[in-house]
Amino acid sequence: MDRPRVRIYTDYKSPYAFVANKRLFELEETYGVELEWLPYTLRIPEFMGTVEERTPHFWRKVRYAYMDARRYANAQGLVMKGPRRIYDAFYASAGMLFAQRHGLFRPYHDTVFRRFWSHDLEIDELSDISGVIASLGGSAEEFEAYVHGPARAEHDRIIDEAEALGVFGVPTMVFNGELFWGGDRIDMLIERIRNPESIATALGSRHRT
Repeated sequence: MDRPRVRIYTDYKSPYAFVANKRLFELEETYGVELEWLPYTLRIPEFMGTVEERTPHFWRKVRYAYMDARRYANAQGLVMKGPRRIYDAFYASAGMLFAQRHGLFRPYHDTVFRRFWSHDLEIDELSDISGVIASLGGSAEEFEAYVHGPARAEHDRIIDEAEALGVFGVPTMVFNGELFWGGDRIDMLIERIRNPESIATALGSRHRT
């Protein structure tokens, strides 16, 4: 019998995606689900606006969000330093797809998250991501050929498919067509995994409200 599948959309520059990793990987061990990890590369100006447009209210919210995420990180013994600038994580997302195909996903995933949030990796520098691939036994040359070849089209198709499902942020988990956004929804996701019939009740209640 096929294992239940949970699709997870993530982005290496998201602090909340970083701190959700531990519990998400535990789903495999505890509930026997298959995790399908996909990139959802956040386009910061689309939902945060340009720096010039941001208000004092916005910056208070951002400071709180990083403080809040750091509490989760500290509880797990993770280092989380605030990002030094706005990043385009395409190369890191392409690296995720490449690593999956070459049996390197988990070490790649853990390494990129850990080193980025320790200020030891620039995720928008192709040479840095190539270096991670090479350090794990992969081919930097093959990865760079992938980046300059089909990676962009594949990446953009995944983003388009995610948005067609309703995805707008990370981490977002998809189970039986239902979306769960944020690490604080993992408990609700677990309830669905344990009792998949509850989705019909939940969706029915939603339609009646």
